[in-house]
Amino acid sequence: MHIFRISFINQAKVYQLYAESVKQAEVFGFLEIRNLIFGETSSVVIDPAEEKLKAEFGGVSRTLIPMHAVIRVDEVEKRGQCKIMELDGNANITPFPNSWFRPDKGADS
Repeated sequence: MHIFRISFINQAKVYQLYAESVKQAEVFGFLEIRNLIFGETSSVVIDPAEEKLKAEFGGVSRTLIPMHAVIRVDEVEKRGQCKIMELDGNANITPFPNSWFRPDKGADS
């Protein structure tokens, strides 16, 4: 089984999720993530950030993330802790606005 760690920006926060399947979506400009992996429910220690992610993505069979929001995708040997991190004001990571479709210069002329 392959395990992928996906880091992306969502609502000015950095999300870090683990999944079994990552591929380019059929929808242009999106990354498709399937089979999200969360921690064991029998674990004694409960991480509030991971519980928030479970609540947000509970019942989701696949999610589409805009390509411009993805920071990186790594294939890892074992699952780590899913996280939501605040985007530091001094960080080098900022959402970059992008228009995928631009009108041709000569289209209206």
